[in-house]
Amino acid sequence: MMKKNSLNIFFTGFILIIFLLNKESIAQTVTWDSTYRPAKYKEITEEFNVDKRSKKDFVFLGNSITAGGNWAKLLNLPNAKNRGISGDITFGVLDRLDEVISGRPAKIFILIGINDISRNIPDSIILRNYKTIISKISKGSKRTKIYFYTLLPVNSEFNKFKNHYNKDEHILWLNEQIRNFKGRQLTVIDLYPRFIDGANHLRADLTKDGLHLNDGGYKIWSDFLKDKGYLK
Repeated sequence: MMKKNSLNIFFTGFILIIFLLNKESIAQTVTWDSTYRPAKYKEITEEFNVDKRSKKDFVFLGNSITAGGNWAKLLNLPNAKNRGISGDITFGVLDRLDEVISGRPAKIFILIGINDISRNIPDSIILRNYKTIISKISKGSKRTKIYFYTLLPVNSEFNKFKNHYNKDEHILWLNEQIRNFKGRQLTVIDLYPRFIDGANHLRADLTKDGLHLNDGGYKIWSDFLKDKGYLK
């Protein structure tokens, strides 16, 4: 009887361990959607498609952080084209990249990825999409100079964009990969250090919600581009 009870205890414990392992595995399975597009994606891309394009254009490509900057005014650059779409992800940029390339612009400045992180798209997939974006531009518009930004930090002390907060390890990993990008027509612009506080968060005085920049943030960004000669 003692032996039988011991066996029962053993098998019960074994089944419990298997259950807990399976439960942990399920909890770690994060779903993500490459087909997600912002509500106004189609409307905005249609507007982009009918906009005049020139080989002298400086295109600013990205999500709401790019969209929030009046680049022509900030940089005193009439040929600046804002191609930011609020909420966009790397898959969305890839889908609309032909419009950007078709004008054979002089320069393209790219900041994208924080919404991918917020939507649980794996870092390796985001990195793959970065490389595909660069490759498509390089092949489709060979004289275009590509400027790829590191991701900006976020600040979790705000409450509006909780899915974007507390994912600093993803930002840090992707930024390390971006800093290693190399190419004949490619320049990496490391924005991240310009915006961090002592805790490696987005400076509270440069943001209105822990994710997007205020006027002070855009001034630092635009002054940095001017000072470093990226607009020449």
